[in-house]
Amino acid sequence: MSYLLKNGTVLLHDDHERVQVANTDILIEGNKISKIGKDITAASSATIIDCTDKIISPGFIDTHHHVWQTQLKGRHADQTFLEYMPSGNFTHKIFTAEDVFWGQLGGCLEMIDGGTTAVADFAHMNMSPEHNYHAISATVASGLRSVYGYSFNPRLSSTDPITIDQNGFGGHAMPTFDELFKASPWADGRVKLGISWDGFAFAPKEYVDMLMAKINEAKIDLIQTHISWKPGMPSMPQAIDKVGALDGRFLMAHSNMSKDDADLYRKHGVHYSSTPSTELQMALAAPVMAFRDDLEVKDLGSLGVDCHSNNSAYLPGEARLGLQSARAARAQVGGLQDPKQVGDEEASEANDLLQVAEKKGKVPLTVGYSVEEAFNLATIRGAHAMKMLDQIGSIAEGKLADLVIFDANSPSMVCAGIHDPVAAIVLHSSPADVDTVIVDGVVRKQNGKLLEVQLDDDGKQVAGTGSLKWSDVASNLTRTRRRIQAEAEKIDYKDGESKVMEAFHIQESDLEDP
Repeated sequence: MSYLLKNGTVLLHDDHERVQVANTDILIEGNKISKIGKDITAASSATIIDCTDKIISPGFIDTHHHVWQTQLKGRHADQTFLEYMPSGNFTHKIFTAEDVFWGQLGGCLEMIDGGTTAVADFAHMNMSPEHNYHAISATVASGLRSVYGYSFNPRLSSTDPITIDQNGFGGHAMPTFDELFKASPWADGRVKLGISWDGFAFAPKEYVDMLMAKINEAKIDLIQTHISWKPGMPSMPQAIDKVGALDGRFLMAHSNMSKDDADLYRKHGVHYSSTPSTELQMALAAPVMAFRDDLEVKDLGSLGVDCHSNNSAYLPGEARLGLQSARAARAQVGGLQDPKQVGDEEASEANDLLQVAEKKGKVPLTVGYSVEEAFNLATIRGAHAMKMLDQIGSIAEGKLADLVIFDANSPSMVCAGIHDPVAAIVLHSSPADVDTVIVDGVVRKQNGKLLEVQLDDDGKQVAGTGSLKWSDVASNLTRTRRRIQAEAEKIDYKDGESKVMEAFHIQESDLEDP
């Protein structure tokens, strides 16, 4: 299939990864961008899409997301991380493989609806082989590009009482991994296998060595892990480096880091994903690392959604929140143009700048951080983090056709799209402004509506049909949510919180409200 996008306002990246705006055409042939230029002519079989008064952006790249959690939406609105763990993470135990299929499909389609075309999926619901097969089937059907992060994280063996099985390698885990890496990739390479594991800081070295040998054998190039979230816990990058495993394949979720961590990131080319909504709410960190100059790791940052059960999966919204948080943090250190001017003692007292409040009492001269920086975190910096810069993250001839087309005349974006299309996306847009989404050369959203998805044999067995409209997906999500909620109400969440504290070595004295 070929598409000719005519007369659009196109956001291109130059050799220095600065955004350049051009009014031009884009020719898509197969799954790649074959030509960019004015007045392109195409074969008569090409479908022409008139992009007058529209902004064409690279597809957004979400570098940390638990995609299966759709049926949990709404329950974490006022929860910290400690409260989220039993009411969110632990519910993997009560999700059937069918539940995961619908949750995964819903999560993928929410991303596509908002213009996200690629995701690093931290799939920590590994309760059985079928949970993984169904999740991959749903991802393939959705049309999303994904590195499916097969997880060896601990699983619940019981919800009454809550019992955590810390051996994520036990049972079906290793045999299923062997099966999946032999089958990967799927959908002509659009979905491929990665690894997700948080045990690097806690497991014996022989376990780490065993897993790294498996990763090398499978030629996996993306390894995801969460960083330590509580002060005093072992540093994840330092723990991985200590056992000789840290390298450029690692992608660290969340942005809290020390100077020693940042030094390791630079040394090994390790990337990280800042997830502003959950970091701000769940007391994980202030999501300003991706903007800070003083740690010199801005070029290694990217953006993720983390839990769309807690917040929107719209990545420009996360870019907006992260940008404005960083601007606020910078203002609170006294209006300094460069955060490096904050004294070493002050910086050591606060690992994130939001804790360094009003040190100088001056008015900022500038905002310090630009919308272009935020936009790049959601696009080209994400491509760096996912080790796919040669394929996605920017609009260029020869790259994969992962594109988002915005309606610049929408009530939200009108005028802004003419004055500054990057600002229009970062500061003014919503998923309602996303007119068309193309992933791998295939239109997945058109005229503001998600298109039907086609299922493989695994998906057909779950859904009982070969294709699904969004209304079908929504109906099955609400149906499965009712059963999940009934089971969730039987869980003793206070017991769950105590088990989380035990697992992370948290004492009652470690807890307080500011």
